[in-house]
Amino acid sequence: MITGLNVELRRRRYAASFMSNFFRGREMRKLSASRVVNIADLRRIAERRVPRAVFDYLDGGADGEITLRENCRAFEEIIFRPRQAVAMESCNLRTTVLGQEISFPAMLAPVGYSRLMHPEGEVAAARAAGEAGTGYILSTISGHKLEDVKAGTKGFAWYQLYLAGGRLAAEGAMERAHKAGFSALVVTIDTAVAGMRERDSRNGVPQLLGSGVFAKIPFLPNLLLHPGWLISFALDGGVPKLENVVVPGQGPLDMVNVSESLSRGAVSWNDLRWIRECWSGPIVIKGVLIADDARRAVYEGASAIVVSNHGGRQLDSVSPTIRALPEIVSAVGHQTEVLMDGGVRRGSDIVKALCLGARAVLAGRAYAYGLAAAGHPGVARAIQILRNDVERTLRLLGCRSVNELDTTYISYPKEWRASFHV
Repeated sequence: MITGLNVELRRRRYAASFMSNFFRGREMRKLSASRVVNIADLRRIAERRVPRAVFDYLDGGADGEITLRENCRAFEEIIFRPRQAVAMESCNLRTTVLGQEISFPAMLAPVGYSRLMHPEGEVAAARAAGEAGTGYILSTISGHKLEDVKAGTKGFAWYQLYLAGGRLAAEGAMERAHKAGFSALVVTIDTAVAGMRERDSRNGVPQLLGSGVFAKIPFLPNLLLHPGWLISFALDGGVPKLENVVVPGQGPLDMVNVSESLSRGAVSWNDLRWIRECWSGPIVIKGVLIADDARRAVYEGASAIVVSNHGGRQLDSVSPTIRALPEIVSAVGHQTEVLMDGGVRRGSDIVKALCLGARAVLAGRAYAYGLAAAGHPGVARAIQILRNDVERTLRLLGCRSVNELDTTYISYPKEWRASFHV
């Protein structure tokens, strides 16, 4: 019986590998034929490739999606002030984050449910990050084991922690992440409950993730319109489990509705004391939008802070992150490293964030569109686009290094500076 099972597993792996290689070839040709020049091009390809429910999970935000839109639009309020006629043989894009060098000032942010976007999911994203010389952050809401993700990248990786499954499951994940070589822990603090993501409710994401076949019937027509995704999804085994949320005595949790997962993963300031006892490495606090929380994070021992509104997916009508950034930098930038997450679609956005004091940015949707569009080649193309954009922007600004960027290279609204007290 065991021999027969092994044969069947090998057969399935061979079939999945064959189909994966077949579709990967199609995906790479699609990237070339489509002349993908920016992140918006990858978004359009992703929208065509994956079912509506999967695309809207990736693309959507909370409530009226005001913050989702403002995260991108707010960058338009920052105007560059270039130095002209600057001789420049080379341009230095390298910087360090928590003492680790990255090839340009961007890392890949944690994106949950990546394996639904493409079977290679988190493994493909981490591999592309490592190949590009930057870091990757793995979400708790992952369909691939954290050991496989870390083994698949040449670069460094951080593990992002939710408390889904309870403290014992979280302690197990932290121990595994430490043993696997994850160099920092990212604790997200803005998920007391999940935001109301209206697109997910309309598209039946709970039914797609659930185990009931009949519940999926109303959504089958749209699934059938995406045969490439559907075949890959089926050969990959369907909806995966949360491989890094292992409850003692129960095993990995089922990949449930995102609202339920985030609600169980709420973190309080008191939890950070327990987390510090479990994790000996650097801790990064993600989800900070006001100076008081930034100071509290530093008090609790944060090695870095991520200015983030969860990509506009939690509380709607909060500050776009680029606008919140000056407040956080003024409050704690002299004490800890400040990163920024949200709305990054172009390299010029990265440069603007650095001018306002960010050490680097986290890019989420920008690479996830590439993942949904074409797997590893799509992620690699997204990173390449952003990196090329950063270098071109620096050269046009007359700035030789990302480490020389400051507010003298930009003009930005006065109210961004006057709207807080530090």
